[in-house]
Amino acid sequence: MNFKRYAAIASLGGAMLLGTVASVGVAADAPADGAAEVFNQAITNIPGKSLIAVQVDYRPGEKSPSHWHAKSAFIMAYVVSGSIRSQVEGEPVQVFKAGQTWYETPGAHHIVSENASETEPATLLAVFVADTEHGDLTTFDK
Repeated sequence: MNFKRYAAIASLGGAMLLGTVASVGVAADAPADGAAEVFNQAITNIPGKSLIAVQVDYRPGEKSPSHWHAKSAFIMAYVVSGSIRSQVEGEPVQVFKAGQTWYETPGAHHIVSENASETEPATLLAVFVADTEHGDLTTFDK
């Protein structure tokens, strides 16, 4: 699959999931930490796997602690609004703007995840393909 086609599919998937976010009114139900599961569905043609989407809202300058993702979870991240500074261990720090995507492999150690702006909020949609029977999808460093 070529990059342009992949980017179009990723953007379409993000837009479809955002429609789900808007229809269930997640923003009003979002927990204090700014992360809320907005979609969770078993993938019927991949037994034992589910597609799970988590919306993460960052206030200006807000950061998430470094964390690990589940060993069964492949993640596609989509910046809904604002800019997100991100770094997975062993990779360079990057800033992603609204409409851009990246991925994280199973078991990734996410060492930087933050709003790149000190003045504007940012929203990220993290889409996981993970074991249906999973433990925590994210475990924060101690």
